Amino acid sequence: MNIVYNRHKGEAKPENMSLFTAEKAAAIRSYHQSIDAYEPTVLADLADTGKVLGVNSIFVKDESSRFGLNAFKGLGGSYCLGRLLAEHYHLGEQFTFADLKAAGSDQMTFVTATDGNHGRGVAWAARMLGQKAVVYMPKGSSPERFENIRKQGAEAEITALNYDDTVRFAKAQAEKYGWILVQDTAWEGYEEIPLMIMQGYLTMASEAVSQLGDRKPTHIFLQAGVGAMSGAVSAYLRNVYGDEPKIIVVEPDQADCSYRTALADDGSLHAVTGDLATIMAGLACGEPCTVGYELLQYCADAFVSMPDTCAALGMRMLGNPAGQDDRVISGESGAAGFGALAAILMQEPEIKAELGIDETSAVLCFSTEGATDIANYRRVVWEGKYSE
Repeated sequence: MNIVYNRHKGEAKPENMSLFTAEKAAAIRSYHQSIDAYEPTVLADLADTGKVLGVNSIFVKDESSRFGLNAFKGLGGSYCLGRLLAEHYHLGEQFTFADLKAAGSDQMTFVTATDGNHGRGVAWAARMLGQKAVVYMPKGSSPERFENIRKQGAEAEITALNYDDTVRFAKAQAEKYGWILVQDTAWEGYEEIPLMIMQGYLTMASEAVSQLGDRKPTHIFLQAGVGAMSGAVSAYLRNVYGDEPKIIVVEPDQADCSYRTALADDGSLHAVTGDLATIMAGLACGEPCTVGYELLQYCADAFVSMPDTCAALGMRMLGNPAGQDDRVISGESGAAGFGALAAILMQEPEIKAELGIDETSAVLCFSTEGATDIANYRRVVWEGKYSE
C-alpha cells in the first residue's frame, strides 16, 4: 500500500462545488423518492468491528439494495436521463419520475461504456422511462454483469478493448448514429452529462448524513475509479461537514490514476495504460475524470494505491464482522474503502498515525455494490483466490 498526501487541499475552490450542496442534494433526493422502487439503503453500524480494530466507530453505507440493482450506480443514471428528458420536454428544474413518463412518447437512444454497474443503471433507467440503451463493456467483463445489463432490455456487447478505449468506442458510436453518450467520466468538452451523473450520487451521500445524525465522522474512505463518485461525495461532504473530516481516496494499484496524478503534482492528469488487471472491476479505470479530480484535489486529504488483497480483506471482514454487527455483502469494488481502512488499522501503523486514526475516530465508508459477480465473490471469500 502506498499513500500520497494532498498538498492542494482547500486551494482554489472549484466552481463546481456549488453543484454539490445540501440544497442540491435535497432536490435530487426528492426526484429519486418519486421512483416507485426508491427506499433508503442501510447505514450499517459496525460498532463491534470498530472496537476490535481500535477505533470508536465504523459506519458502512450498504448500497446492495439500491433499486434492486445491487449497486449505487442507478442513482446517477436515473438522474442524468431524467435531466436530459426534462430538458427535451421543457419541464423545468423540478420534475418527478411520473412527470417524465407522462411528458411524451419520443424515444432516444442512450449509449455508455461500463464495467457493469453504471451500464446496468443506465439500462434500467432507460427501460423504466421507455427509452433505448446500448452498452459496451471492456474485455474480461463478467458474464453475470453482462447478462444483468441485457435483462434490462439494453443492447450489450463485450469489446476486445480495455475500459478507457471502450469509452472512446462508445463515444464514436454515439457520433456515428446520433445517440446520446451517457458516460460517468469527463474530458475537455464533455463535462455537462458527467456532472449530472455525479449529482445523482448525492442521494446516497445525503442519506448517509441523515442516518448519522449528530455522529460526525472524523475519517471518510472513498474508492475511486475515474473519480466521479468520490469527487461528488467528497464535495458534498466538505460542503456539509467543512474541513475537519479527513477524506481518503483509495484505488487499485493497477489502475491508480488519481494517486499517480497527485503523486506527480505537476498540473497534469496522469493515466494508467494496459490491461488494468485488478479484481476491483468497477475501479479498473485508467484515466481520471477531469471534473472529478478537480473536486478531489480541493477536498481530499490523501490518495491511496492498494493491492487487491486489501479489497479481498474488506470483502471477507464485511461478510463476517465482529460480535453482533450486521453482515454487509460487498463486492470487490464495494469493499475497497473499508478494505483499505482495515488494512491500515491492522498492517500499516505509520499510515494510521499519519492519518490521525485512533480510539476516538469515527469512520464512514461506502459499500457501493453487493456481490455483482457471485462466482468471483465466492472465489475471493470462500476460496481466497483473487483471479481466475
